[in-house]
Amino acid sequence: MKLTLKVVNAVGDVLAKAGAEDEALLVYRAEYCEGDRLVVEVSQPGHIWLALDAGMPPTLVFLHGNEFILPVPSAAKRKSYPPQAFSGNLHRIAARRTLAGEIGVRRNLALNPFDDHENTSLFPHVYASTETRGEAAFAARNVIDGEKASAGHGFWPYTSWGINRDPEASLTLVFGRAVLIDQLTFYLRADFPHDAWWEKASVTFSDGESASFSLQKTGAAQSFPVAPRQVEWIRLHDLKKADDPSPFPALTQIEVWGADLREAP
Repeated sequence: MKLTLKVVNAVGDVLAKAGAEDEALLVYRAEYCEGDRLVVEVSQPGHIWLALDAGMPPTLVFLHGNEFILPVPSAAKRKSYPPQAFSGNLHRIAARRTLAGEIGVRRNLALNPFDDHENTSLFPHVYASTETRGEAAFAARNVIDGEKASAGHGFWPYTSWGINRDPEASLTLVFGRAVLIDQLTFYLRADFPHDAWWEKASVTFSDGESASFSLQKTGAAQSFPVAPRQVEWIRLHDLKKADDPSPFPALTQIEVWGADLREAP
C-alpha cells in the first residue's frame, strides 16, 4: 500500500508532503494557519494506523476510498483536543499499513479521535441529530475520541456529546464496513450536580433489531453484552432522562466491542 501525507493550505497549495510504501512520516516545521488541512492518501482502501498529531495516540482506522482530509481544528474547535495537539511550529504526522494479525482481534471498534463533521471516508464515523449550541466541546465526535474522563464538561479531557436538551436526540455510529460486535459500553457524563443522567437508552442495529439498556447514575463504564451480530452501523436513541432537576444529561464515550470479519489482504 502506498501512503502519502500532505499539509495543504486554504487555497490548495501543498505546504509539505511525504510518501512511502507501507509507512509514511511527515515532519512539518511551521505553525498551522486558518484553513490548513491534513491529507491522507492511500493506493487502496483498507485499515491503517494513523497518527495525525504527536499529541494524539496512533489509532487503527478504516479508510474507505483513497483519501481522508482533516481540517486542522480552528481555535474554537481545539478545546475538544489535547492542548498540545495541532499547536506550535513542529508537527509529526504518521501512517502505516496494518500487519498480519492486527485486524481480526477483538477490540473497541468505535474509536477514531480524528473524526470530524466533514468526514465521509475514515471510519468509524459518528453523527447526531443535534449538538449543544454547535460547540466543539459537545460535538458527536467526542464520544469516539477515546477520552473517558467524565467528572467535568466543556473542555478537554471532559469532552462529551451534548443533546441540546432535545428528548428526541439520536446518535448514529457508522463503521464503514461490516463488523461483528458482541458488547456495548457507555460512559455517561457525570459532572454532578450540574449533570443529569439517562436511566434507559435504546440502540437499533443495522440488521433491524433493537435493544434497550438500563443505566445508572455513574461516570464509570456500563457494559452490556449483546448477541453476536454483523452490523454496519448502530443508532442510539430513546434516551430517557432520570427524574433529576438538571436538564443536562450527556454522553462521554461509547465503545463497541467486536472484530472485523476478515484480515487485511
